[in-house]
Amino acid sequence: MHHHAKTASLHGWRLFSLLSLFVLIVTALALWSQPQWVEALRSAIRTTARTSFALFLLTFLASALAALVPSTFTHGLLRERRFLGLAFAFSHAVHAVLIILYVKLFPETFWHGRTAAANIPGSIGYLFIILLTITSFPAAVKLLGARVWKGLHSTGTWVIAGVFVLSFYKRIPMGSWYPLGFALIFSAVVFKLLAKLAVRLRRNARTATASSASH
Repeated sequence: MHHHAKTASLHGWRLFSLLSLFVLIVTALALWSQPQWVEALRSAIRTTARTSFALFLLTFLASALAALVPSTFTHGLLRERRFLGLAFAFSHAVHAVLIILYVKLFPETFWHGRTAAANIPGSIGYLFIILLTITSFPAAVKLLGARVWKGLHSTGTWVIAGVFVLSFYKRIPMGSWYPLGFALIFSAVVFKLLAKLAVRLRRNARTATASSASH
């Protein structure tokens, strides 16, 4: 009973607040870890990129995990998917603020060897994050209708996943955590597609059983 109360308390806005607080704490630690402003901002940008990625992976894989590995934990992830998504959006908003600060304070360092075109995939990603955040509230489902809402959120999630795949792929030669990030997001995409296939096969098998039983 006590265990159930403990897990039940970590949901909804409480879960979102806790995750957002964690993002702010690790961002502050990253900023304080470096004496130079330019390095401090770089460190915090890298840190928030990682917290965003981890939160996105949980959001992206919630339904696939619940379908392929059903357990209390995976069903809990699926139930809290909206709040995990909002925590991801919060983390990426902090990431964006840090990048804006970096561009304003150290423009020559930021634009060194970088073209405006390089920012296009990331900008599309941000556009979808904003769209999904605005429409993540129950009123949006009523306003858009379940079908349009589901289409938007499914498309948006895949676009954001695509932006992560692309940005990690481009940075594989840089080493560090980028090859790991690419391996994780690529595996997540494969896992999600396999889960979709498994759900479809299961549904088809169920339909076939039901129709043969009716005959």
